[in-house]
Parts: sequence; C-alpha cells; structure tokens
Amino acid sequence: AAMAAERALAMATCTAPVNIAVIKYWGKRDTDLILPINSSLSVTLHQDQLKTTTTAAASRDFTEDRLWLNGKEADVGHPRVQACLREGERPCPPRGRRGGSEDSAALSLSYKIHIASENNFPTAAGLASSAAGYACLVSALARLYGLEEELSEVARRGSGSACRSMFGGFVQWQRGERPDGTDSLALQVAPETHWPELRVLVLVVSGEKKPVGSTAGMQTSVETSPLLKHRAEVVVPERLAQMMQHIRDRDFEGFGQLAMRDSNQFHATCLDTFPPIFYLTDVSRHIIALAHRYNAHHGHTKV
Repeated sequence: AAMAAERALAMATCTAPVNIAVIKYWGKRDTDLILPINSSLSVTLHQDQLKTTTTAAASRDFTEDRLWLNGKEADVGHPRVQACLREGERPCPPRGRRGGSEDSAALSLSYKIHIASENNFPTAAGLASSAAGYACLVSALARLYGLEEELSEVARRGSGSACRSMFGGFVQWQRGERPDGTDSLALQVAPETHWPELRVLVLVVSGEKKPVGSTAGMQTSVETSPLLKHRAEVVVPERLAQMMQHIRDRDFEGFGQLAMRDSNQFHATCLDTFPPIFYLTDVSRHIIALAHRYNAHHGHTKV
C-alpha cells in the first residue's frame, strides 16, 4: 500500500536569473563548502533577457541520474552537482512538506533523477552561468521534493555566486564566520522595485571560454596574491557599507564609481596573482576608456 502511494513520475521546472557583482567575490577560505574570503554584493538581471531554465524529473523507471546542459549530456557525477543533489534530496521535516495530497504521494528518495538545463546566453564567457545554473537546479529540486528551507545555502554548495541568484534586486552574500558555513547566506538588500531606472548594459566582447576558470583562478590568487588578502580584510568591508548606502540612496554617481573601482581592483588582484591571470581583452579596455571619456564629457558619472 505504501508503494502504491508513491508517484511514478514527478517533474518540476524553474528559471533563475544571472547576477552581476558590484562588490566582487574572488577567493574561498573553504573550497569544499564554498565559503568566501569576503562578502560580496550583486545586482540581479531581468530574466526577460538572461536566464537559465531547468527541469528536474524523478521516476521509478529511471535507471541512473543524468544531466543535460544546453542539449548535451554532462557529468552528473561532478562533485558540485552531487552536493546539490544530496542537499536537495534530504528528507525534510513534516513542516517542510507542502500540505495537501502531496504528503501521501511523496516522492521516493530512491528514484533516479534526470535534469535538463538550458541557458539563453554564452555559458563560460564571463556572465555567471554557473550562478544561474545552480540557483535554478536547487530551486527545481526544492519544488520537486517540496523543500521550503534556506535554499541560498544549498545553492552556494554548487557555485558560490549562485546563492545571490536566489533573489531579485540587490543581494549581499554574507561571508559568515562559522566553519560549517551555516551563516554564509544570501540576503536581499533591496528589492527589484527599489531602483527601476537602473539599467545594466551587457557587452559581450567574446563568446569564448575564459582562459582560466574562476575556480582554479581564484585559488591561485588566494595562494599567491598579497593584494587579494589586503582587499578581503581591509578594502571590501568598507566598500560593502558604502555600496549599500549608495543603493539605499539611489545615488548613481557613488554606485557607478564604486562599482568601477571594485572591478578595477578585482582585475588588479588577477594581475597580482602568480602566474598572472588576464580576463580583460583589448576590446574590454577600449570600452572602459570609452566609459571614462563619456562621463568626463558629461561632467558626471552616467555609465
């Protein structure tokens, strides 16, 4: 009778947005739990333009877990995917279950899962595809299993910046202090309705994969860059407070200038890494110069 109550197939689909950090995350203090060396702050982009769509299905007929990214089968055994699957499938306490008939038709945790995920933008070109991807995966699993817990902590286990894609508007990923990472969470600083005039221009200068992946790059930076250590301990805490104030005040002059300065310092830490990491291209540098000339022409920060 117990088996009869289980559903033979269940599916859930979610979408998740990309976020762009204005106070950058670069460097982990714990690579397994994905705990950052500093807090960060981002703007969530509108899903009309950039999003990941993920469908998760569980069935008693599936013989193995499988994963497809943009139509191609990918490694479902990847440790970060597995971390999200384990967290997402944990049996939840009764209050975590949604009420109604779903209780009696609970999904068997022994069922294998098939996951299909699609981005509508280049996957490894610098837009945080992993952030949207893991935020989406965790949301789909939560919907599938009826979980209603703190999901940003689970998303963080997939990709650090993914925890920030769990919210719209302006989002802070708190560094946290605990070694187990339970206080390293995302919090919404202001909702998407707070600053409707703000626009984000995304200029894709290359659709190619980055020369050095973020995961490997930031660990090399942590190991070799004294500038990164100074940034995390001294510079970021002050900038974070300033940035939150600029957002609260909707002060674009302050917001824009600080975002540019923080981006510059991030690239400086990449240059201070040994061997150095180069993410900016000649085209990127021309765009930066153009923004400064445009602002100088107008006498204040417009872009």
